[in-house]
Amino acid sequence: MINKRTYTVNEAKKKLEYYCAYQERCHKEVSQKLRDMNMIPEAIDVIIVHLLQHNFLNEERYTKAFVSGKLKIKKWGKRRLILELKRKNISKTNINHALTDIDENEYIDIFNDLAEKRFNSIKEKDKYKRKKKLTDYLLYRGWESFLVYDKVNELIK
Repeated sequence: MINKRTYTVNEAKKKLEYYCAYQERCHKEVSQKLRDMNMIPEAIDVIIVHLLQHNFLNEERYTKAFVSGKLKIKKWGKRRLILELKRKNISKTNINHALTDIDENEYIDIFNDLAEKRFNSIKEKDKYKRKKKLTDYLLYRGWESFLVYDKVNELIK
């Protein structure tokens, strides 16, 4: 038998304040967490409004932190960042805002470092298979195709 713990609105508020203070969260993650806690829709709305009013939940701040972190740590390109943010129901305005905060030189440096590291790790001898492996890897990471094809052609002649 599964023990379904129930929470009062105040208990849930405290739990979600901690949840949001620990790491930036988006609305979708918070409402999912509340649904997992078996909260009713009215209580979910009350708690989300409380979190917004007390600045525990801020979509713009979340988006900037997400973009910065995924770019620097996971080395995702803009296309992948946009896709993942759309999956989290982030507004186009917040997405565009966060993407304009990216320093273009840093963005290109990260891309070049990633491409060169991957290029050096590919053991394939066949030139065309190497190109395909490198291209697929960079496109999967969400880098723009014009950057990918230029870099692949520069590295593999």
